[in-house]
Amino acid sequence: MRIAVTGSIATDHLMVFPGRFAEQILPDQLAHVSLSFLVDTLEVRRGGVAANIAYGLGGFGLSPLLAGAVGSDFAEYEIWLKEHGVDTSAVHVSTERQTARFLCMTDRDANQIAAFYAGAMAEASTIDLRVPHAHSPLDLIVISPDDPDAMLHHTAQARALGVPFVADPSQQLARLHGQQVRDLVQGAKLLFTNEYERALLLEKSGWSPAQVLQQVGTWVTTLGSKGVRIERDDEPTIALEAIPDVSVEDPTGVGDAFRAGFLAAISWRLDLPSAAQLGCATAALALSTIGSQSYEVDPARVGDTVHTVYGAQAADLLRPHLGRSR
Repeated sequence: MRIAVTGSIATDHLMVFPGRFAEQILPDQLAHVSLSFLVDTLEVRRGGVAANIAYGLGGFGLSPLLAGAVGSDFAEYEIWLKEHGVDTSAVHVSTERQTARFLCMTDRDANQIAAFYAGAMAEASTIDLRVPHAHSPLDLIVISPDDPDAMLHHTAQARALGVPFVADPSQQLARLHGQQVRDLVQGAKLLFTNEYERALLLEKSGWSPAQVLQQVGTWVTTLGSKGVRIERDDEPTIALEAIPDVSVEDPTGVGDAFRAGFLAAISWRLDLPSAAQLGCATAALALSTIGSQSYEVDPARVGDTVHTVYGAQAADLLRPHLGRSR
């Protein structure tokens, strides 16, 4: 299955301030804030939802097509993605803007001050999915968080091409109005949300859960440490536990890793429980490493994890496909 992943490609700059922001901010001077914090650490990580999902799919040997907008500073990042099985031929390179950046400073109480520079994402709607589709037909298009116009544009293109699509509006739900949310969701083969995003989607769309299920093929809601819930119209709900006792190093990109595992199983024509099991096992890999693209897909480790948590039969269904992983 040839999968295209549209959405954000970004660089994360994460800093740690050893003190407390509250001790540096004077309440009676908030109208004249001018502060500089000396931080102890800086980590620069590769990120962006679409790039994270594509990285995971590449690890499973699927050679996904990444479609997003970046700046001329993308060269080193592009080499990394190509080395990990990602096709970057549909990435748009801006001549005017840099690749999106997330700047975040965290204090000792886990309070954060952050800024996000969208940069080249503003040009993502210029990417035409008909071009790669004509060259090598697409079987599935993932619409992940991006410039809102780009998300709507690529959803419309997926419908026009007759290619099944995945709706993953995620954090962009906060920026979208009701009709935009409905346009992104209607007709999706798969809809991904977490619990909070689920509630926000219902509020913004004005739909009930039953009405959403009438619009999509399958609704996948991730529940963090509680696992995942999978719903289909007029069918029993599938509930699956998460991988227990995982060493939590960094939650960044864990949801993206889940999606990569889930979509890999779907591409292998496996059933929904198998997809959720592989998604949870991949999420556990990401959770136990620092950085959203630091984990490696180890077929033996993934197979053993699935065997331990979900049983021998579940592992036996996945293992023939895991052998294709990079």
